Amino acid sequence: MKFCSNCAHSITWGFVKGEHIPRFYCENCGVIHYKNPLIIVGCLPIWEDKVMLCRRGIEPQLGLWNIPGGFMENGETVEQGAIREMLEETFCHVQHLTLHSVFNVVYANQVHLHFLAEMVDLNYQITPESTEIQLFTEGGIPWKDVAFESTKFALRHYFEDRKQGLRQIHMGNT
Repeated sequence: MKFCSNCAHSITWGFVKGEHIPRFYCENCGVIHYKNPLIIVGCLPIWEDKVMLCRRGIEPQLGLWNIPGGFMENGETVEQGAIREMLEETFCHVQHLTLHSVFNVVYANQVHLHFLAEMVDLNYQITPESTEIQLFTEGGIPWKDVAFESTKFALRHYFEDRKQGLRQIHMGNT
């Protein structure tokens, strides 16, 4: 960041009175430009005893399997974002979302929120973001080819919970 979005003056990096860490700020108008973690939202779509995973058609982790998801947009709730990402990546409709996992990716300044979601039907299709879509039983998950730790975390906890007849929220981080 080089210029203030409020007044277009050059910005400075440093400590601002009242802040506990350095920030970008404008010496001209006093605006602090906060850089906060990004929220990633996604659904773990369920159909009977299977979960849907998508082979990534984009970087990062091109070609690996993942839960459909992506960056939350301004003006939407986390649930709306997760549903939108499902549609963008699979054209699949889901319902009855329940928060399943919160995963902090501290090194990347991200928080991943995964929802369990019931698939409405089996109408889905590949997209530029998902070059392959499959429904997997627990034994069929291609663990070595799963893209992100947050996905592995959500999947493991889903299958553990299912065996115990539980639905709970799991917290994790990397």
